[in-house]
Amino acid sequence: QIMKQVPLRFDLKTLHIPTYSAEKLSSMKDMDWNDFLQRVCSLLDSTEKNTGAARSKLNLLYYLCTVAVHKEVASRLISSQLFPVLIQQLRAAANWDIRAKVARVIGLLALHTFKLGENVPVSEAITLLTELMRENFRNSKLKQCLLPALGELLYLIAREEEKREHPRECCVVPLTAYTVLMRCLREGVRLFHC
Repeated sequence: QIMKQVPLRFDLKTLHIPTYSAEKLSSMKDMDWNDFLQRVCSLLDSTEKNTGAARSKLNLLYYLCTVAVHKEVASRLISSQLFPVLIQQLRAAANWDIRAKVARVIGLLALHTFKLGENVPVSEAITLLTELMRENFRNSKLKQCLLPALGELLYLIAREEEKREHPRECCVVPLTAYTVLMRCLREGVRLFHC
């Protein structure tokens, strides 16, 4: 059963980066794009543990969710240094709200990207999502957040494989991902749509 996500709104005043529109981001020159990405990554990578820092990260993730639905921006973001930072946040964040929003950003990027760059660590993201679901299998709320991202990444790999003659190593899907996915489907998890 699919549950519609509540639209996310970010707070302009507390976002510590310029709030470019998706159209502006898609047409940015490399130097401006790299500056923007550097700021986003350093904010996400911040190791501060206070409530304000967590709120600031969530606000940034809300913003990323709003621009990730633009195909050009999604393709640029997923193939940038941001994707490994998102994986790291998914692995290390102590706050489950942050992990859930990181999973949502990953799912949106996978859903909306039309071109996957070389060496994007998609398999690493799939492995991590699978591990998190296995470790927290009884936590249905968490699975509702993680499973859509896993499904979108699997679908992205399938789309990419259709375009290519030879599979790429960064797009190898571990067998456990299918096992966990099938187990979730058998148990009838209610999902949030990305």
